[in-house]
Amino acid sequence: MQILEPQQFATWNEPIEMLYACHSKVKRFCHQLNILPGYLEKNGVNQAVLNDVKIILQYFNQAAPLHHDDEEKDFFPALLAKLPQAKADIEELERQHTDLHQNWHLLSEQLNALIAQERDQVDAELIQRFTLGYDKHIAIEEPLFELGKQHLSETELNRIGKIMSNRRRS
Repeated sequence: MQILEPQQFATWNEPIEMLYACHSKVKRFCHQLNILPGYLEKNGVNQAVLNDVKIILQYFNQAAPLHHDDEEKDFFPALLAKLPQAKADIEELERQHTDLHQNWHLLSEQLNALIAQERDQVDAELIQRFTLGYDKHIAIEEPLFELGKQHLSETELNRIGKIMSNRRRS
């Protein structure tokens, strides 16, 4: 039997860890989305599905855009100031943010229709396009998080963390 470690929670004093925490949620929700079509086919729309879909909708409608703002407005500029060679990756990530938002818009329409019981299935190809987009995105982005840990000062990280926290209060 394996003893589980106590779950560690990031704080705004650790903005890069908060960015990683968001990615953990994205990965979990993408996994749920990937299994959704098969689950619906087998079990239909039930309360468990509706509950999960509402949580996924809330996350990608609210938290994900804030996360992208954290990166584009705060983390990426700070990293670019230290590592201009990261520019190509950052430009690609910002372009991907646009694609992710567009795919989410299409997918969220279907998920909202599912909740409204206007449909009983969600387009598996659309889900795959959305989740693969995040897989590719995270694969480019997380190495930049590591560079941020190496090259951004504690003062810079504290400033970014405060801005990120304030963004969620407004």
